[in-house]
Amino acid sequence: MARIELRKISKSFGATAVLKDIDLAIEDGSFLVLVGPSGCGKSTLLRVLAGLEEVDSGDVIIGETRVNDLPPAKRGIAMVFQSYALYPHMSVRENMAFGLRLSGADKGAIDKAVGDAAALLEIEPLLDRRPKMLSGGQRQRVAIGRAIVREPTVFLFDEPLSNLDAELRVRMRYEFARLHQRLKTTIVYVTHDQVEAMTLADRIAILDQGRVVQFGSAKDLYERPASNFVAGFIGSPRMNFFEGRIEAAGPDGATVRLRDGTALSAAVDAAGAGVGDAVTLGVRPEDLQPASEGIAASVTLIESLGNIRFAYLASAAADDPLIVQLSPGGSLAPDDALKLWARSDSCHLFRSDGRAFQRIPADPGSIAA
Repeated sequence: MARIELRKISKSFGATAVLKDIDLAIEDGSFLVLVGPSGCGKSTLLRVLAGLEEVDSGDVIIGETRVNDLPPAKRGIAMVFQSYALYPHMSVRENMAFGLRLSGADKGAIDKAVGDAAALLEIEPLLDRRPKMLSGGQRQRVAIGRAIVREPTVFLFDEPLSNLDAELRVRMRYEFARLHQRLKTTIVYVTHDQVEAMTLADRIAILDQGRVVQFGSAKDLYERPASNFVAGFIGSPRMNFFEGRIEAAGPDGATVRLRDGTALSAAVDAAGAGVGDAVTLGVRPEDLQPASEGIAASVTLIESLGNIRFAYLASAAADDPLIVQLSPGGSLAPDDALKLWARSDSCHLFRSDGRAFQRIPADPGSIAA
C-alpha cells in the first residue's frame, strides 16, 4: 500500500491546458474517485499517475518516492482499463499470469498468485476459458485479477464499468467495494458517473476544466457543496436552482426574493452579502415539499421508480423543471397545481460567481420564512 501526493500538477496538449496546478493527497489504503464531466481532465490525471503521460510541471509522489521519471512498470501500480485489454488467444489463466511470466517469476509463484486471485474474484471455474467465452462482468473480473497478481501498491481504474449494462454495473460496484475491503490497497478510480462515485469512494475529487473544485467525502459534497457546479453535479436527481436577489442578510441567515415573488430563507452565513445582490438558491428534490404557501408550480410528469416517485413541475420561479421527491402515499397527477416550500436549513445559497455561502445549522423545528 502507498500514500500518493500530486503536487502542482500541470499538463497541456499544445495550447490546451488540461490539468492546472492540481494538488491532491490520497491516503494509504483509501478509495479515491475522480469524477467530473467529459473533458475535465480526470483520465489525463490518472494517466499521469500511471506514467502514461508526462507532466509539464509538478511532482508525482508514490509512497516516499518521486516517480516523475520512472516508467509505469517501476511505479508499483496496476491499471485496469474500460476495454479489459485481454489477449483473445490466451485462456483466463494465461491472461492473468502473463505479466508475472514476463517479469521472470517462477511457475510455482505464478500458479499460487493466479489461484489466490481467482479464488478472491470467484472466477476459478473460468480459468481455462478464453475471453470470447466470458460475459462482460467476467472479463472485467479477469482484468482485475491480472492486476491483483502483480501485488501493486496502487490500483488505477479508468471507467471500468462503462461497457456493462445497468444491472451488471450495480453488481460490479458491490464487487469493487468488497474487493477494496479485502485488499485494503490504495485505489484511484475514474468515472463520469456520480452514482458510482458516491457509492464507492471514501473520498471524491470533483474536477472541472482541469482543476479540483472540491475534495471530500460523498456526505460532505452532498450536504456542503462548495459551488453551484458541485451542487448540480452531485445528487440524482439534480438540485433545483432558483435565481433571486437578497432582501436581508446577516451572519445567521439570508432572505431571498425569487423572481416569481416568493421569499425563501437560507440558513447560511451571509454577513458579506448586500441587499439586492444576485444569488442562486438551491434545494434538493427531497427538501422541496408541497405546502399551503410558497412557489406556485404545476405537475408535468410523475416518474415512478417502484419504491420512490418524483414529480417534475413547471414554475415561473425557475427556468428548468423543478423536481420533487414524493411521499409513497402521495396522489399528485399531471396538471395538478400546488405550492412548494423549503426549510431554511435545507436551502443552499450561491453567489453570482457560483461560490457557496457557508451553511449553518438551523433549529430542527424552524421553517423558512
